[in-house]
Amino acid sequence: MNRERLYLFDTTLRDGAQTTGVDFSLADKRRVAHLLDELGIDYVEGGYPGANPLDTALFAIKPALKARFAAFGMTKRPGRSASNDPGLAALLEADCDAVVFVAKAWDYQVRVALGATLDENIEGIVESIQAVVARGREAMLDCEHFFDGYKANPTYALACAKAAFEAGARWIVLCDTNGGSLPNEIEAIVAEVAIEVPGSHLGIHTHNDTEHAVANSLAAVRAGVRQIQGTLNGIGERCGNANLVSLIPTLLLKPDYADRFTIGVTVDKLAGLTKLSHVFDELLNRAPDVHAPYVGSSAFATKAGIHASAVAKDPRTYEHIVPASVGNSRKVLVSVQGGRSNIVAELERLGIAVNRDDPRLQRLLDEVKEKEALGYAYEGADASFLLLARRVLGDVPHYFDVERFSVNVERRFDAAGRHVTVSEAIVKVSVDGESLISAAEGNGPVNALDLAFRKDLGKYQRYIADLKLLDYRVRIFQGGSDAVTRVLIECGDRDGLRWTTVGVSANIIDASFQALVDSVTYKLLISGAV
Repeated sequence: MNRERLYLFDTTLRDGAQTTGVDFSLADKRRVAHLLDELGIDYVEGGYPGANPLDTALFAIKPALKARFAAFGMTKRPGRSASNDPGLAALLEADCDAVVFVAKAWDYQVRVALGATLDENIEGIVESIQAVVARGREAMLDCEHFFDGYKANPTYALACAKAAFEAGARWIVLCDTNGGSLPNEIEAIVAEVAIEVPGSHLGIHTHNDTEHAVANSLAAVRAGVRQIQGTLNGIGERCGNANLVSLIPTLLLKPDYADRFTIGVTVDKLAGLTKLSHVFDELLNRAPDVHAPYVGSSAFATKAGIHASAVAKDPRTYEHIVPASVGNSRKVLVSVQGGRSNIVAELERLGIAVNRDDPRLQRLLDEVKEKEALGYAYEGADASFLLLARRVLGDVPHYFDVERFSVNVERRFDAAGRHVTVSEAIVKVSVDGESLISAAEGNGPVNALDLAFRKDLGKYQRYIADLKLLDYRVRIFQGGSDAVTRVLIECGDRDGLRWTTVGVSANIIDASFQALVDSVTYKLLISGAV
């Protein structure tokens, strides 16, 4: 059976750049473009040349990509000729492989937002597409508000799409700009449009305002479109765009699509999807979504004991795909809801061999449940769980003792007469009977404590030289004046390893220090310190 080709169009660098809190630098855009190209994306939309200096610079010399590099902009303005429109001129001068125009496909939007006549709008579509085609470049039209427009006036919305097709556009992309359409609506409308415009020239662009962007994209594919637009990790304006990180494995691994279609991403490249998703989040300086489909750290996590037991017998009982196919891994969580099966599975994952009949397993399970009743959360703190397990099993070297620590926070005037808040910490540890005292100032009490603690560990200092605190999260476990605080700390090293530890106390500083001690101990353990 011959499979049809689906084309993947990424708009992370253009539509994704409208995400609240996201600001790409020129270097960021070039790096992301190469990451997408390496994955196997067909089109990378870089931005809007002429609209801002950054995008204009990006399109001065296009990145060296196998993917087609696309520029975005508006069709010519009403009342201007195609040869006398500065926006169109900027697109024609951009160093790119394809030009994507956006035009209203909803008569209401044309009259109210654009302030033009319906005929002027179609004239702008036709002349803009023709100008790009005349330059020997690929032209596309994003039919903005297409689905709302089709519901209100199907004749006009369809006329916009047909005008672009007849003018020579390679792709006519149907956009659910407001993100309010549902899969059944998308599928029905696309099927009607495909009667007039070949599906081989139709694309879909959806927004996630009803949490249906991925479902709507798949519905459009079923109805005939052959180009899918989306973004990495679903970033985008308001609630985001269709998430290509969810769409790609669905297209490759689910028989309903894999048996009918082929895409530019190979099965081998798919195995790097989880890493790509996390690298992109790091570039945005945000923590990855642990619950993200396919690539989240909880995507293949099992918490309940009966589920863990079933997964141990056959992973297919609770896994819809093999986690490694997307570069992820199975995770059996250790919690109060878990049983012996969870403990055994997690120990095996962490490389700790233990007999299922070992009586120490019950002691470990009892201790986990006791600590979680106090507020500890080992399901999100692998490193702390490993240390706890190995201590119960008698397998953690004794590296140091913390004799005492103190933190002082003082508000005072600096030399310029301004109020400043200064945090100072002192930590005293004992290594092989030798007492070591370190002090440090930091940006807040936890930072000061971290710097002081890791300042001098004697003979172990070289093992923690590259340790870096990456993330710090606090949760109040029990409310009220006697609140219990849970602190999760994520650390990493130069090799790219990351681990999370937990501390719990009525005192946030004490909870933080517990997590710091576990983090340093874990680093020493994995580094083979003796």
